[in-house]
Amino acid sequence: MELRHYLQFKDLSREEYEHLFTRTRWIKERFKRYERYWPLEDRTLAMIFEKQSTRTRLSFEAGMHQMGGAAIFLSTRDSQLGRGEPVEDAAQVISRMCDVVMIRTFEQEILTRFAGNSRVPVINGLTNEYHPCQTLADIFTFIEQRGSIRGRTVAWIGDSNNVCNTWLQAAEVFDFNVHVSTPPGYEVEPERAGLYGTDHYEEFRDPMDAARGADLVTTDVWTSMGFEAENLERLRAFQDWQVDVEMMRAAKPEALFMHCLPAHRGEEVAAEVIDGPQSAVWDEAENRLHTQKALLEFLLLGRVNP
Repeated sequence: MELRHYLQFKDLSREEYEHLFTRTRWIKERFKRYERYWPLEDRTLAMIFEKQSTRTRLSFEAGMHQMGGAAIFLSTRDSQLGRGEPVEDAAQVISRMCDVVMIRTFEQEILTRFAGNSRVPVINGLTNEYHPCQTLADIFTFIEQRGSIRGRTVAWIGDSNNVCNTWLQAAEVFDFNVHVSTPPGYEVEPERAGLYGTDHYEEFRDPMDAARGADLVTTDVWTSMGFEAENLERLRAFQDWQVDVEMMRAAKPEALFMHCLPAHRGEEVAAEVIDGPQSAVWDEAENRLHTQKALLEFLLLGRVNP
């Protein structure tokens, strides 16, 4: 089978995502019925963490166990990667001892170098540039609750960070629109986002204009990991970019709210929104588990049909 990596959202086609979502629904239904499904028995996932995590580690580790395999946690703080071992050397060794690798790190270049020297599939668990597994779960959640996302409008409010970049790539794959509103100085960088063009997104100075008529309003923390030194500056710059009840009223009445978590109530989102009836954040978080199980199955076994 051809070796495939999942380093950014555009690595898969729309048709391949549709297959993944079909498999996700099937796998999730089995999970809810407590029916064992072990297609990855005797397979091993190595999880390499340079950035801290709750949802990424838990969803991958639990997911691999639920699929019959094993997951091994490696931190750069207590492995040779943290002592200067070349990424290329680590990839050669680790990929000879396991079947798939998930990496959560800072620079996308690290992930690319690792994948270039790996004999097994490599998955992006998060980098400064992209977070494809999160958007994979987000889009599945939207489809699960509201139907096709094609032609819809997603409002991104806040920092043009890794999750924003991934939503912009997803819009090109699935043919929907993203309305982006960021404070001055934090605008989208198309080259960094890895965009083919600008046909699927529009930037707005006023976040209320970005949210107006949206089918989905989504945001993230104002200060991502690795940017803590900018926290006070960002708190001042982003204070008018909170997703609150008024902003959700500007969106469509049936619009969903999403957040990749962890969230800071009173900063990027009001408590009344994230804990309100339009919030899909808990379903969104759970679906990390199910979509990633389908992704692992696809990368290791190819197309599986029930």
